[in-house]
Amino acid sequence: MSRTSLLRTWTSSAHPDVRTATLRVKEGCLLGVSVYPNFRYNASGGGGRGKAMLVEGDAKVLAYQVRFDADELYIPSLNTQTTKILGLPLPPFLSIAIEPLSLEGSVDVETGRVDLDFDAEFKFTMGSFYAAPPLRVTTTLTTEDSQGILRKGRGKRRNQEGSCKLAGVARVPKVNDGFLDTFLMLPTDALAELEAELLLD
Repeated sequence: MSRTSLLRTWTSSAHPDVRTATLRVKEGCLLGVSVYPNFRYNASGGGGRGKAMLVEGDAKVLAYQVRFDADELYIPSLNTQTTKILGLPLPPFLSIAIEPLSLEGSVDVETGRVDLDFDAEFKFTMGSFYAAPPLRVTTTLTTEDSQGILRKGRGKRRNQEGSCKLAGVARVPKVNDGFLDTFLMLPTDALAELEAELLLD
């Protein structure tokens, strides 16, 4: 099936090969950036819904193309309630909001492999006195290995109940902000390892 014909069917929930895709992100996640120690991140409550369309082809392969509605995707901010570094909560004045722009890719039901192209803006603030330009982060969240220059992550394939671990390493460019470029040593790698549940109903 061509990409054009595939896109025409996304909005047709009555199509027999279209299912609802539900992503739920759990606690026990890990985030890292540059050479700093990893963050322990509770992303429970995050996730969203979208559509999954059966890929036509080999009858022995049960795979879906999935696309989530960016307006319905929610990922909790990194803040003192959700995130720890070196066992300590983030300082109360520090927050990093995550605004998803797109999330789409493929799910192989037989093998459990998942690959989701993720695009988002990370918005770093320190109280009311500093707001950095958004950090644009694009990566493939995968149940396989993800390798960058400085960072690497390892996912875990989806089981029959839908549980999986999604890993992705992104190369984050400079944002032309003297403080943030220096503090994070941009450009640099950012790592995410997300404990998740991906359901196709």
